[in-house]
Amino acid sequence: MEGIISTGLIGISLGGQYALLALGFTLIFGILGVVNFAHGGFYVLGGYVAYSAVQFLGLPYALAVALAAASTAVLGFLFERLLLERVIDDHLATLMLTLGLYLMMSSGILATFGPESPAFDFPLQGVLRAGRLYLPLENIVVIGVCLTAIVLVYLVIYKTDFGRALRALADDRRVAMAQGMRPTLLFPLAFALATGLAGLTGALVTPILSLAPHVGDPVLAISFLVVILGGLGSIAGATIAAFAVGMVEAYSAVYLGGSKGALLLFVVVLIVLVIRPSGLMGQTAREA
Repeated sequence: MEGIISTGLIGISLGGQYALLALGFTLIFGILGVVNFAHGGFYVLGGYVAYSAVQFLGLPYALAVALAAASTAVLGFLFERLLLERVIDDHLATLMLTLGLYLMMSSGILATFGPESPAFDFPLQGVLRAGRLYLPLENIVVIGVCLTAIVLVYLVIYKTDFGRALRALADDRRVAMAQGMRPTLLFPLAFALATGLAGLTGALVTPILSLAPHVGDPVLAISFLVVILGGLGSIAGATIAAFAVGMVEAYSAVYLGGSKGALLLFVVVLIVLVIRPSGLMGQTAREA
């Protein structure tokens, strides 16, 4: 029983990380209609910003995480405002721009820090013992931060004028603009929110997993998987799918092994998509 509970906590931790990544990814698609191939790059950049802030500037880890989230958000804002906004309705052009940005970020990180993984450890080590359960402290911190961030994102999107304006633009941009909403300001802010979430996740998770220039590739793949499973553009679907994927991945890895666990995950996703091709909570894509 203790093993089942401990594995469940690992699944929740993975689900929280995937949810933060998927929320940013699906926000950009649902509101701007853009598939952001640079999402994994912002995750990696967040990890390296936090590493540099701790290693070279001597900042506390918590401040370094905040700096990573803020810097990736600013970069995302400038990228959308200065480049992406010019071709926002051209899907091929936006795809090429985001892919190009990812290649530039990964190449720049590789040239600056080299191919080897730097020594970047989570500052809080040890386990919390509860009866016969042993809970890693870093996982507890990650779960707490991820759940807090997810709640804040929901509050921003569903309880603020900013969120209501974004959802109005996603539903019908022409009508929203006729009501005085300004996509030239709101789109960059939405993009900044999404890339800030990716940077926050990278700064939070890479000290536990690994930090290297290439780790953005699997992050982009898992973001795709979660968003497609949840339904493109659906925030609730992405959150549900992220925790479902995290739980399946954790239990299958422990009780079936690495390769069989990965196979089971894709089988589950395939079955869901056969039954519901639009995903768990899919919705019609926004018209450009």
